[in-house]
Amino acid sequence: MSNIKVILSWLLRLTAAFIMVQSLFFKFSGAEESVYIFSKLGMEPWGRIGTGVAELIASVLLIIPRTTWLGAALGLGTISGAIFFHLTSLGIEVMNDGGQLFIYALITAACCLILLLMEREKVQTVIHSTFSR
Repeated sequence: MSNIKVILSWLLRLTAAFIMVQSLFFKFSGAEESVYIFSKLGMEPWGRIGTGVAELIASVLLIIPRTTWLGAALGLGTISGAIFFHLTSLGIEVMNDGGQLFIYALITAACCLILLLMEREKVQTVIHSTFSR
């Protein structure tokens, strides 16, 4: 992998992991905004805690070079749920945040998607070895 790709990969990994990790305090501490969001979705407290756990695991996997693709897939799956709920029931702006949570979700999704594309050979190898048995 060229130096530019390595730097881009680390930038994307750290950005996605940072966004997901920084939200964990709010999810795990039961912050008002997190409780509001998951109550509105009918998933409080288990949805809030479960999402936090998934984001924590995705963040760790993103940082480990061997499992970056897996962290990107888990991160994209998790954050896709957030984007879906913003577009269907929460709205872009939640509790007068100016759309900040939605923007963070889009940035995280973009980082994870680009990482999956960069790691597509690993993904294809795993899929091929899993389903060719």
